[in-house]
Amino acid sequence: MTMELRGKVCIVTGGTSGIGRDTAILFAKAGVKVVVAGRREAEGKETVDLVHSAGGDGFFVKTDVSQAADVDALVRKTVERFGRLDIAFNNAGIEGSLTPIAEQSEEDWDRTIDINLKGVWLCLKYEIQQMLKQGHGGAIVNMASVAGLIGSSGFATYCASKHGVMGLTKSAALETARNGIRINVVCPAVIETPMGERIFGGPEIRPYAISLHPLGRFGKPMEVAEAVVWMCSDRASFMTGQSLILDGGFLAGPNSPA
Repeated sequence: MTMELRGKVCIVTGGTSGIGRDTAILFAKAGVKVVVAGRREAEGKETVDLVHSAGGDGFFVKTDVSQAADVDALVRKTVERFGRLDIAFNNAGIEGSLTPIAEQSEEDWDRTIDINLKGVWLCLKYEIQQMLKQGHGGAIVNMASVAGLIGSSGFATYCASKHGVMGLTKSAALETARNGIRINVVCPAVIETPMGERIFGGPEIRPYAISLHPLGRFGKPMEVAEAVVWMCSDRASFMTGQSLILDGGFLAGPNSPA
């Protein structure tokens, strides 16, 4: 456990379930004060209860990351409550409508890009502003995907949003490195989350999707959480502008069944 994180303050967006929830809990176990952000209030408060059960301190802020006013308020409420912001995990995202480009609606494109890409940009903007104001650095991890590194038929908008997150991360890291702010990105393959279940949980698609992961299974949310917490710790102090791939071997060879 990275106990050097004790006393730091963290924001986790998309903290209502899956990877965000497990990461919030793991931060709490490391002694981090956790602000859970998301659109679903009941689930967000459940995550906060789990943070408290893990011995941590935290609260929930209802947030739509595609709205500048919401993200600004999230950062302000964090600082009002805990006095600072040291860490952020910009995890909120949606899969959108998984349809071919020629059949996709403009509305779905806008919604997916607004949450997955604009949302990360807005979070970076307000988090960096606060960290620069404090003057003692910080660590930020953005959520991308293996879909930020390859294309996938039927997933064009999702892939475009995650490729965008990769570029944002690198540029933000370059802009803030001299200020001691490290910004990296995590790229999972399929993880056992509600989103993963919606896309790959069907009885026909699940065995095929698992076969694309040479380890023979999907990842677990806590496996991603462990990586994120490490990336935000002093143990990763020389890492910035980088992507960490957690994919069970998905990208190691041709994208065909193992």
